[in-house]
Amino acid sequence: MSIINVEQGGITISLADRILQSILKFPEQTIIFHDQEIKYSHLWDQASILRQALQESGVKPGDRIAIQLPKCLEFLYFHLANLQLGSITVPLNPTYTREEITCFLSDSKAKIFIATPDNAAKIGAILPMLAHLQHVIAVGASESLNNEKVLAYDSLIKTKPSSQGLTARPADTAMILYTSGTTGRSKGAMLSHENLLANIESLHMAWGHSENDILLHVLPIFHVHGLVVAFHGAVHAGMKIIMRKQFDPADTLACIEKHHCTVFMGVPTLYYRLLKAENPRQFNLDSMRLWISGSAPLPAAVFDRFKQVFGHTILERFGMSETCMNVSNPLNGPRKRGSVGLPLPGVSIRLAGPDESDVEPGGIGEVWVRGKNVMQGYWQMPDKTREAFSGEWLKTGDLGYQDEEGYLYLVGRAKDLVISGGMNIYPTEVEDVIETIEAVEESAVIGIPDDEWGEKVIAVVVPKPNQSVTPEEIDLVCRERLANYKRPKAIYITDKIPRNTMGKILKSQLRESYR
Repeated sequence: MSIINVEQGGITISLADRILQSILKFPEQTIIFHDQEIKYSHLWDQASILRQALQESGVKPGDRIAIQLPKCLEFLYFHLANLQLGSITVPLNPTYTREEITCFLSDSKAKIFIATPDNAAKIGAILPMLAHLQHVIAVGASESLNNEKVLAYDSLIKTKPSSQGLTARPADTAMILYTSGTTGRSKGAMLSHENLLANIESLHMAWGHSENDILLHVLPIFHVHGLVVAFHGAVHAGMKIIMRKQFDPADTLACIEKHHCTVFMGVPTLYYRLLKAENPRQFNLDSMRLWISGSAPLPAAVFDRFKQVFGHTILERFGMSETCMNVSNPLNGPRKRGSVGLPLPGVSIRLAGPDESDVEPGGIGEVWVRGKNVMQGYWQMPDKTREAFSGEWLKTGDLGYQDEEGYLYLVGRAKDLVISGGMNIYPTEVEDVIETIEAVEESAVIGIPDDEWGEKVIAVVVPKPNQSVTPEEIDLVCRERLANYKRPKAIYITDKIPRNTMGKILKSQLRESYR
Protein backbone atom coordinates (compact mmCIF):
# COMPACT_ATOMS: atom_id res chain seq x y z
CA MET A 1 0.00 0.00 0.00
CA SER A 2 1.28 3.46 -0.81
CA ILE A 3 0.30 6.97 0.24
CA ILE A 4 1.39 9.80 -2.02
CA ASN A 5 1.17 13.38 -0.82
CA VAL A 6 1.42 16.47 -2.98
CA GLU A 7 5.11 17.35 -3.13
CA GLN A 8 6.22 20.71 -1.74
CA GLY A 9 7.29 23.44 -4.09
CA GLY A 10 11.01 24.07 -4.53
CA ILE A 11 12.93 25.67 -1.69
CA THR A 12 14.53 28.85 -3.02
CA ILE A 13 16.37 30.12 0.08
CA SER A 14 18.77 28.62 2.59
CA LEU A 15 17.88 27.70 6.15
CA ALA A 16 20.08 30.59 7.29
CA ASP A 17 18.04 33.02 5.16
CA ARG A 18 14.79 31.68 6.63
CA ILE A 19 16.05 31.91 10.22
CA LEU A 20 17.21 35.48 9.57
CA GLN A 21 13.74 36.35 8.26
CA SER A 22 12.23 35.05 11.49
CA ILE A 23 14.73 36.92 13.64
CA LEU A 24 14.09 40.18 11.77
CA LYS A 25 10.35 39.63 12.20
CA PHE A 26 10.62 38.77 15.93
CA PRO A 27 13.83 40.49 17.15
CA GLU A 28 12.46 40.94 20.70
CA GLN A 29 11.34 37.33 21.07
CA THR A 30 13.22 35.59 23.87
CA ILE A 31 15.04 32.41 24.72
CA ILE A 32 15.37 31.69 28.43
CA PHE A 33 18.28 29.28 28.79
CA HIS A 34 17.99 27.98 32.30
CA ASP A 35 17.89 31.41 33.99
CA GLN A 36 19.65 33.49 31.32
CA GLU A 37 17.36 35.44 29.01
CA ILE A 38 18.46 36.52 25.53
CA LYS A 39 16.64 37.94 22.54
CA TYR A 40 16.52 36.46 19.06
CA SER A 41 18.52 39.43 17.82
CA HIS A 42 21.31 38.68 20.32
CA LEU A 43 21.37 35.04 19.22
CA TRP A 44 21.98 36.09 15.62
CA ASP A 45 24.53 38.79 16.53
CA GLN A 46 26.63 36.34 18.56
CA ALA A 47 26.52 33.88 15.70
CA SER A 48 27.69 36.64 13.31
CA ILE A 49 30.70 37.34 15.51
CA LEU A 50 31.66 33.65 15.49
CA ARG A 51 31.09 33.41 11.74
CA GLN A 52 33.67 36.14 11.26
CA ALA A 53 36.05 34.45 13.71
CA LEU A 54 35.73 31.15 11.86
CA GLN A 55 36.39 32.86 8.53
CA GLU A 56 39.50 34.50 9.93
CA SER A 57 40.60 31.04 11.14
CA GLY A 58 40.47 29.79 7.54
CA VAL A 59 37.03 28.19 7.48
CA LYS A 60 35.34 28.20 4.07
CA PRO A 61 31.89 27.07 2.86
CA GLY A 62 31.71 23.29 2.85
CA ASP A 63 34.27 22.80 5.63
CA ARG A 64 33.16 20.53 8.48
CA ILE A 65 32.97 22.00 11.97
CA ALA A 66 32.56 19.40 14.73
CA ILE A 67 30.79 20.57 17.89
CA GLN A 68 31.03 18.50 21.04
CA LEU A 69 29.56 20.62 23.80
CA PRO A 70 27.02 20.07 26.54
CA LYS A 71 23.71 21.84 26.10
CA CYS A 72 24.66 25.53 26.09
CA LEU A 73 24.09 28.76 24.17
CA GLU A 74 27.58 28.54 22.68
CA PHE A 75 26.54 25.39 20.82
CA LEU A 76 23.68 27.31 19.21
CA TYR A 77 25.89 30.30 18.40
CA PHE A 78 28.42 28.12 16.57
CA HIS A 79 25.74 26.16 14.75
CA LEU A 80 24.08 29.35 13.47
CA ALA A 81 27.50 30.70 12.54
CA ASN A 82 28.00 27.63 10.34
CA LEU A 83 24.61 28.15 8.70
CA GLN A 84 25.55 31.77 7.98
CA LEU A 85 28.97 30.91 6.59
CA GLY A 86 28.00 27.80 4.65
CA SER A 87 30.25 25.51 6.68
CA ILE A 88 28.82 22.21 7.90
CA THR A 89 27.85 21.45 11.50
CA VAL A 90 28.86 18.00 12.74
CA PRO A 91 27.18 17.66 16.17
CA LEU A 92 28.73 15.08 18.50
CA ASN A 93 27.46 13.53 21.71
CA PRO A 94 29.28 15.24 24.63
CA THR A 95 29.80 11.88 26.36
CA TYR A 96 31.89 10.35 23.55
CA THR A 97 35.26 8.96 24.59
CA ARG A 98 38.60 9.98 23.08
CA GLU A 99 38.51 6.97 20.79
CA GLU A 100 35.02 7.86 19.55
CA ILE A 101 35.88 11.54 19.12
CA THR A 102 38.96 10.60 17.11
CA CYS A 103 36.89 8.33 14.88
CA PHE A 104 34.33 11.03 14.05
CA LEU A 105 36.91 13.78 13.56
CA SER A 106 38.87 11.52 11.22
CA ASP A 107 35.82 10.38 9.27
CA SER A 108 34.36 13.87 8.83
CA LYS A 109 37.78 15.46 8.18
CA ALA A 110 36.69 18.30 10.43
CA LYS A 111 38.68 21.50 10.09
CA ILE A 112 37.59 22.85 13.49
CA PHE A 113 36.70 20.94 16.67
CA ILE A 114 34.70 22.89 19.27
CA ALA A 115 34.68 21.34 22.75
CA THR A 116 34.97 21.86 26.46
CA PRO A 117 38.51 22.20 27.81
CA ASP A 118 38.33 18.63 29.13
CA ASN A 119 37.31 17.15 25.78
CA ALA A 120 39.80 19.37 23.96
CA ALA A 121 42.55 17.99 26.24
CA LYS A 122 41.44 14.41 25.47
CA ILE A 123 42.68 14.69 21.90
CA GLY A 124 45.76 16.79 22.65
CA ALA A 125 48.14 13.89 22.20
CA ILE A 126 46.71 12.88 18.82
CA LEU A 127 46.40 16.35 17.26
CA PRO A 128 49.49 15.79 15.07
CA MET A 129 47.78 12.73 13.54
CA LEU A 130 44.69 14.74 12.56
CA ALA A 131 46.28 16.65 9.70
CA HIS A 132 42.98 18.09 8.47
CA LEU A 133 42.17 19.57 11.90
CA GLN A 134 43.46 23.13 11.93
CA HIS A 135 42.14 24.32 15.29
CA VAL A 136 40.43 23.22 18.47
CA ILE A 137 38.22 25.85 20.10
CA ALA A 138 37.89 25.37 23.85
CA VAL A 139 34.64 26.81 25.22
CA GLY A 140 35.14 27.78 28.84
CA ALA A 141 38.88 28.39 28.53
CA SER A 142 40.32 31.88 28.76
CA GLU A 143 43.70 30.95 27.24
CA SER A 144 45.09 28.58 24.61
CA LEU A 145 45.88 25.55 26.85
CA ASN A 146 49.55 25.66 25.86
CA ASN A 147 48.94 24.42 22.33
CA GLU A 148 49.08 26.64 19.26
CA LYS A 149 46.24 24.66 17.65
CA VAL A 150 43.91 25.30 20.60
CA LEU A 151 42.04 28.61 20.64
CA ALA A 152 40.16 30.01 23.61
CA TYR A 153 36.50 30.84 22.99
CA ASP A 154 36.84 34.10 24.93
CA SER A 155 39.35 35.39 22.39
CA LEU A 156 37.02 34.66 19.46
CA ILE A 157 34.07 36.63 20.76
CA LYS A 158 36.13 39.81 20.61
CA THR A 159 36.05 39.62 16.81
CA LYS A 160 34.08 42.32 15.00
CA PRO A 161 31.63 40.87 12.45
CA SER A 162 31.57 42.11 8.87
CA SER A 163 28.43 43.00 6.96
CA GLN A 164 28.97 40.14 4.52
CA GLY A 165 25.78 38.53 3.24
CA LEU A 166 24.80 34.90 3.70
CA THR A 167 26.54 32.57 1.26
CA ALA A 168 24.80 29.20 1.66
CA ARG A 169 22.49 27.94 -1.08
CA PRO A 170 19.52 25.57 -0.63
CA ALA A 171 21.41 22.58 -2.08
CA ASP A 172 24.48 23.08 0.14
CA THR A 173 25.05 20.59 2.94
CA ALA A 174 24.17 22.17 6.29
CA MET A 175 24.74 19.28 8.70
CA ILE A 176 26.27 15.82 8.89
CA LEU A 177 24.34 13.79 11.44
CA TYR A 178 25.96 10.53 12.46
CA THR A 179 23.39 7.80 12.84
CA SER A 180 22.93 6.26 16.28
CA GLY A 181 24.66 3.08 15.20
CA THR A 182 22.28 0.62 16.91
CA THR A 183 23.10 -2.01 14.25
CA GLY A 184 26.69 -1.24 13.33
CA ARG A 185 29.14 1.50 12.37
CA SER A 186 27.70 5.02 12.40
CA LYS A 187 27.12 6.67 9.02
CA GLY A 188 27.14 10.42 8.43
CA ALA A 189 23.82 11.51 6.93
CA MET A 190 24.30 14.68 4.87
CA LEU A 191 21.36 17.07 5.19
CA SER A 192 21.13 20.15 3.00
CA HIS A 193 19.60 23.51 3.84
CA GLU A 194 16.70 22.47 1.59
CA ASN A 195 16.25 19.16 3.44
CA LEU A 196 16.07 20.88 6.81
CA LEU A 197 13.89 23.79 5.74
CA ALA A 198 11.43 21.56 3.86
CA ASN A 199 10.95 19.46 6.98
CA ILE A 200 10.61 22.44 9.32
CA GLU A 201 7.95 24.00 7.09
CA SER A 202 6.12 20.67 6.90
CA LEU A 203 6.03 20.38 10.69
CA HIS A 204 4.94 24.00 10.97
CA MET A 205 1.84 23.15 8.93
CA ALA A 206 1.20 19.79 10.57
CA TRP A 207 1.56 20.87 14.18
CA GLY A 208 0.13 24.40 13.93
CA HIS A 209 3.22 26.19 15.24
CA SER A 210 2.98 29.97 15.67
CA GLU A 211 4.63 32.93 17.38
CA ASN A 212 2.06 32.53 20.15
CA ASP A 213 3.56 29.19 21.19
CA ILE A 214 5.99 28.73 24.07
CA LEU A 215 8.25 25.70 23.72
CA LEU A 216 9.67 23.93 26.76
CA HIS A 217 12.95 22.49 25.46
CA VAL A 218 14.49 19.72 27.61
CA LEU A 219 16.15 17.60 24.89
CA PRO A 220 19.87 17.37 24.06
CA ILE A 221 20.88 19.53 21.11
CA PHE A 222 23.46 17.26 19.46
CA HIS A 223 20.56 15.20 18.09
CA VAL A 224 18.08 15.84 15.26
CA HIS A 225 15.15 15.85 17.72
CA GLY A 226 16.45 18.64 19.95
CA LEU A 227 18.35 20.71 17.37
CA VAL A 228 16.30 20.46 14.17
CA VAL A 229 12.75 19.57 15.19
CA ALA A 230 12.64 21.55 18.43
CA PHE A 231 15.10 24.47 18.15
CA HIS A 232 14.96 25.13 14.40
CA GLY A 233 11.21 24.60 14.41
CA ALA A 234 10.65 27.02 17.27
CA VAL A 235 12.81 29.81 15.80
CA HIS A 236 11.18 29.32 12.39
CA ALA A 237 7.78 29.94 14.00
CA GLY A 238 8.97 32.80 16.23
CA MET A 239 8.20 30.94 19.46
CA LYS A 240 9.42 31.89 22.88
CA ILE A 241 11.76 29.09 24.04
CA ILE A 242 12.25 27.94 27.61
CA MET A 243 15.42 25.86 27.44
CA ARG A 244 16.55 23.68 30.35
CA LYS A 245 20.03 22.16 30.56
CA GLN A 246 18.60 18.76 31.38
CA PHE A 247 15.30 17.04 32.07
CA ASP A 248 13.84 16.78 35.54
CA PRO A 249 10.17 15.75 35.98
CA ALA A 250 9.27 18.20 38.73
CA ASP A 251 11.19 21.05 37.08
CA THR A 252 9.44 20.33 33.76
CA LEU A 253 5.96 20.51 35.28
CA ALA A 254 6.86 23.62 37.28
CA CYS A 255 8.25 25.35 34.15
CA ILE A 256 5.07 24.66 32.22
CA GLU A 257 3.02 26.23 34.99
CA LYS A 258 5.38 29.20 35.48
CA HIS A 259 5.93 30.10 31.81
CA HIS A 260 2.54 28.97 30.43
CA CYS A 261 4.24 26.66 27.95
CA THR A 262 2.18 25.31 25.06
CA VAL A 263 4.47 22.75 23.37
CA PHE A 264 6.66 19.97 24.79
CA MET A 265 8.79 17.45 22.88
CA GLY A 266 10.24 14.38 24.52
CA VAL A 267 11.33 10.78 24.14
CA PRO A 268 9.19 8.03 25.73
CA THR A 269 11.52 7.78 28.74
CA LEU A 270 10.70 11.39 29.66
CA TYR A 271 6.96 10.72 29.56
CA TYR A 272 7.44 7.66 31.74
CA ARG A 273 9.34 9.78 34.28
CA LEU A 274 6.70 12.52 34.22
CA LEU A 275 4.18 9.89 35.27
CA LYS A 276 6.48 9.00 38.18
CA ALA A 277 6.65 12.61 39.41
CA GLU A 278 5.36 13.18 42.91
CA ASN A 279 1.77 14.45 42.83
CA PRO A 280 1.85 15.60 39.17
CA ARG A 281 -1.73 16.88 39.35
CA GLN A 282 -0.63 19.70 41.67
CA PHE A 283 0.63 21.65 38.63
CA ASN A 284 -1.57 23.78 36.40
CA LEU A 285 -0.90 22.59 32.86
CA ASP A 286 -3.91 24.23 31.19
CA SER A 287 -1.65 26.21 28.83
CA MET A 288 -0.38 23.05 27.10
CA ARG A 289 -1.76 22.28 23.66
CA LEU A 290 0.72 19.73 22.30
CA TRP A 291 2.80 16.90 23.79
CA ILE A 292 4.99 15.25 21.12
CA SER A 293 6.88 11.96 21.47
CA GLY A 294 9.50 10.42 19.22
CA SER A 295 13.00 8.94 18.79
CA ALA A 296 11.82 5.58 20.15
CA PRO A 297 8.50 3.66 20.30
CA LEU A 298 6.01 4.97 22.86
CA PRO A 299 4.75 2.08 25.04
CA ALA A 300 0.97 1.66 24.97
CA ALA A 301 0.85 1.72 28.77
CA VAL A 302 2.54 5.15 28.86
CA PHE A 303 0.20 6.49 26.15
CA ASP A 304 -2.87 5.37 28.13
CA ARG A 305 -1.62 6.35 31.58
CA PHE A 306 -0.53 9.83 30.42
CA LYS A 307 -4.02 10.53 29.14
CA GLN A 308 -5.51 9.36 32.45
CA VAL A 309 -3.19 11.45 34.62
CA PHE A 310 -2.74 14.62 32.56
CA GLY A 311 -5.82 14.62 30.36
CA HIS A 312 -3.78 14.99 27.16
CA THR A 313 -3.23 12.58 24.27
CA ILE A 314 0.42 12.35 23.29
CA LEU A 315 1.13 12.93 19.59
CA GLU A 316 3.56 10.27 18.37
CA ARG A 317 5.62 10.72 15.22
CA PHE A 318 8.35 8.91 13.28
CA GLY A 319 11.61 10.26 11.93
CA MET A 320 15.27 9.41 11.49
CA SER A 321 18.63 11.14 11.10
CA GLU A 322 18.50 10.65 7.33
CA THR A 323 15.18 12.48 6.86
CA CYS A 324 14.25 14.30 10.07
CA MET A 325 10.45 13.77 10.37
CA ASN A 326 8.38 11.62 8.00
CA VAL A 327 5.09 10.69 9.63
CA SER A 328 2.97 12.11 12.46
CA ASN A 329 -0.32 11.58 14.15
CA PRO A 330 -2.59 14.52 13.32
CA LEU A 331 -2.95 17.71 15.31
CA ASN A 332 -6.69 17.59 14.70
CA GLY A 333 -7.99 14.07 14.31
CA PRO A 334 -7.52 10.67 15.94
CA ARG A 335 -4.14 10.03 17.54
CA LYS A 336 -4.02 6.26 17.48
CA ARG A 337 -2.23 4.31 20.19
CA GLY A 338 0.65 2.34 18.74
CA SER A 339 0.64 4.26 15.45
CA VAL A 340 3.14 6.89 14.34
CA GLY A 341 0.45 8.44 12.15
CA LEU A 342 0.14 9.68 8.58
CA PRO A 343 2.72 11.08 6.11
CA LEU A 344 3.61 14.72 6.68
CA PRO A 345 2.91 17.34 3.99
CA GLY A 346 5.42 16.90 1.18
CA VAL A 347 6.41 13.38 2.29
CA SER A 348 5.43 10.14 0.55
CA ILE A 349 5.70 6.65 1.98
CA ARG A 350 5.32 3.17 0.57
CA LEU A 351 5.65 -0.31 2.03
CA ALA A 352 7.86 -2.59 -0.04
CA GLY A 353 8.16 -6.36 0.05
CA PRO A 354 11.36 -8.39 -0.47
CA ASP A 355 10.98 -8.03 -4.25
CA GLU A 356 10.61 -4.23 -3.82
CA SER A 357 6.98 -4.25 -5.02
CA ASP A 358 4.18 -2.77 -2.88
CA VAL A 359 2.83 -5.15 -0.27
CA GLU A 360 -0.84 -6.07 -0.16
CA PRO A 361 -3.14 -3.77 1.89
CA GLY A 362 -2.56 -4.49 5.57
CA GLY A 363 0.64 -6.41 4.85
CA ILE A 364 3.98 -5.82 6.50
CA GLY A 365 6.73 -4.29 4.41
CA GLU A 366 9.81 -2.10 4.68
CA VAL A 367 8.95 1.60 5.00
CA TRP A 368 10.30 3.63 2.10
CA VAL A 369 10.27 7.45 2.14
CA ARG A 370 10.39 10.10 -0.59
CA GLY A 371 10.41 13.88 -0.25
CA LYS A 372 12.53 17.00 -0.11
CA ASN A 373 13.41 16.12 3.48
CA VAL A 374 15.40 13.03 2.40
CA MET A 375 19.17 13.30 2.85
CA GLN A 376 21.69 13.86 0.08
CA GLY A 377 23.49 10.63 1.00
CA TYR A 378 26.03 9.24 3.45
CA TRP A 379 29.26 11.15 3.87
CA GLN A 380 32.08 9.42 1.95
CA MET A 381 30.06 6.20 1.68
CA PRO A 382 28.87 5.95 -1.94
CA ASP A 383 28.23 2.21 -1.68
CA LYS A 384 26.10 2.61 1.45
CA THR A 385 24.24 5.47 -0.23
CA ARG A 386 23.44 3.33 -3.26
CA GLU A 387 22.24 0.50 -0.99
CA ALA A 388 19.96 2.89 0.89
CA PHE A 389 18.10 4.17 -2.17
CA SER A 390 15.87 2.74 -4.87
CA GLY A 391 15.50 5.62 -7.29
CA GLU A 392 14.04 8.53 -5.30
CA TRP A 393 12.96 6.25 -2.45
CA LEU A 394 14.99 5.92 0.77
CA LYS A 395 14.80 2.50 2.38
CA THR A 396 14.41 3.22 6.09
CA GLY A 397 15.09 -0.29 7.37
CA ASP A 398 11.90 -0.08 9.46
CA LEU A 399 9.12 -2.62 9.02
CA GLY A 400 5.50 -1.57 9.29
CA TYR A 401 1.93 -1.83 8.05
CA GLN A 402 -0.91 0.61 7.41
CA ASP A 403 -4.48 0.32 8.61
CA GLU A 404 -7.51 1.06 6.46
CA GLU A 405 -7.18 4.80 7.17
CA GLY A 406 -3.51 4.90 6.16
CA TYR A 407 -2.05 5.17 9.67
CA LEU A 408 1.41 3.64 9.87
CA TYR A 409 2.34 1.11 12.56
CA LEU A 410 5.98 0.11 13.03
CA VAL A 411 6.73 -3.48 14.00
CA GLY A 412 10.52 -3.32 14.24
CA ARG A 413 13.71 -2.95 12.27
CA ALA A 414 14.27 -5.13 9.24
CA LYS A 415 17.59 -6.16 10.80
CA ASP A 416 15.77 -7.14 14.02
CA LEU A 417 13.37 -9.48 12.23
CA VAL A 418 13.80 -13.03 13.57
CA ILE A 419 13.56 -15.89 11.07
CA SER A 420 13.17 -19.19 12.90
CA GLY A 421 12.56 -22.39 10.97
CA GLY A 422 11.67 -20.28 7.94
CA MET A 423 8.99 -18.33 9.83
CA ASN A 424 9.11 -14.54 10.26
CA ILE A 425 8.75 -13.33 13.84
CA TYR A 426 8.33 -9.62 14.56
CA PRO A 427 9.84 -8.76 17.97
CA THR A 428 7.31 -6.01 18.67
CA GLU A 429 4.43 -8.50 18.59
CA VAL A 430 6.09 -10.68 21.23
CA GLU A 431 7.15 -7.68 23.33
CA ASP A 432 3.58 -6.34 23.34
CA VAL A 433 2.33 -9.64 24.76
CA ILE A 434 5.00 -9.80 27.47
CA GLU A 435 4.34 -6.21 28.50
CA THR A 436 0.69 -6.94 29.24
CA ILE A 437 1.93 -8.68 32.39
CA GLU A 438 1.35 -6.33 35.31
CA ALA A 439 4.77 -6.90 36.91
CA VAL A 440 6.74 -6.27 33.67
CA GLU A 441 8.33 -2.87 33.15
CA GLU A 442 9.74 -3.50 29.65
CA SER A 443 11.09 -6.23 27.42
CA ALA A 444 13.32 -6.75 24.40
CA VAL A 445 12.95 -9.71 22.06
CA ILE A 446 15.85 -10.76 19.83
CA GLY A 447 16.99 -13.68 17.70
CA ILE A 448 20.25 -15.52 18.33
CA PRO A 449 21.92 -18.18 16.17
CA ASP A 450 20.62 -21.73 16.57
CA ASP A 451 21.88 -24.87 14.83
CA GLU A 452 18.41 -26.38 14.41
CA TRP A 453 16.21 -23.37 13.69
CA GLY A 454 18.68 -20.91 12.20
CA GLU A 455 17.61 -18.42 14.86
CA LYS A 456 15.73 -18.83 18.09
CA VAL A 457 13.67 -16.24 19.92
CA ILE A 458 14.77 -15.06 23.34
CA ALA A 459 13.30 -12.37 25.59
CA VAL A 460 15.10 -10.07 28.01
CA VAL A 461 12.67 -8.74 30.62
CA VAL A 462 12.88 -6.00 33.27
CA PRO A 463 10.39 -6.22 36.19
CA LYS A 464 8.77 -3.12 37.65
CA PRO A 465 10.41 -1.69 40.78
CA ASN A 466 9.68 -3.72 43.90
CA GLN A 467 7.92 -6.40 41.86
CA SER A 468 9.03 -9.76 40.56
CA VAL A 469 8.15 -11.99 37.65
CA THR A 470 9.50 -15.40 36.68
CA PRO A 471 10.32 -16.82 33.26
CA GLU A 472 7.65 -19.45 33.89
CA GLU A 473 4.96 -16.82 34.42
CA ILE A 474 5.99 -15.04 31.23
CA ASP A 475 6.05 -18.27 29.26
CA LEU A 476 2.53 -19.12 30.42
CA VAL A 477 1.18 -15.84 29.02
CA CYS A 478 3.07 -16.36 25.76
CA ARG A 479 1.65 -19.89 25.42
CA GLU A 480 -1.86 -18.49 25.73
CA ARG A 481 -1.45 -15.63 23.27
CA LEU A 482 1.24 -16.55 20.74
CA ALA A 483 1.74 -19.29 18.19
CA ASN A 484 4.34 -21.80 19.32
CA TYR A 485 7.00 -20.67 16.83
CA LYS A 486 6.79 -17.07 18.17
CA ARG A 487 7.26 -18.03 21.82
CA PRO A 488 10.65 -17.17 23.36
CA LYS A 489 12.78 -20.29 23.76
CA ALA A 490 14.60 -18.61 26.63
CA ILE A 491 13.58 -15.79 28.95
CA TYR A 492 16.09 -13.77 30.98
CA ILE A 493 15.23 -11.45 33.86
CA THR A 494 17.47 -8.41 34.23
CA ASP A 495 17.42 -5.02 35.93
CA LYS A 496 18.29 -2.94 32.86
CA ILE A 497 18.15 -3.06 29.06
CA PRO A 498 20.92 -1.13 27.21
CA ARG A 499 19.81 1.98 25.32
CA ASN A 500 21.47 4.75 23.35
CA THR A 501 21.27 8.39 24.37
CA MET A 502 17.84 8.89 22.76
CA GLY A 503 16.26 5.87 24.43
CA LYS A 504 16.48 3.33 21.60
CA ILE A 505 17.16 -0.23 22.75
CA LEU A 506 20.55 -1.48 21.58
CA LYS A 507 19.54 -4.91 20.35
CA SER A 508 22.95 -5.45 18.78
CA GLN A 509 24.44 -5.37 22.29
CA LEU A 510 21.80 -7.79 23.54
CA ARG A 511 22.55 -10.21 20.72
CA GLU A 512 26.23 -10.17 21.67
CA SER A 513 25.47 -10.62 25.38
CA TYR A 514 23.00 -13.50 25.05
CA ARG A 515 24.24 -15.46 22.03
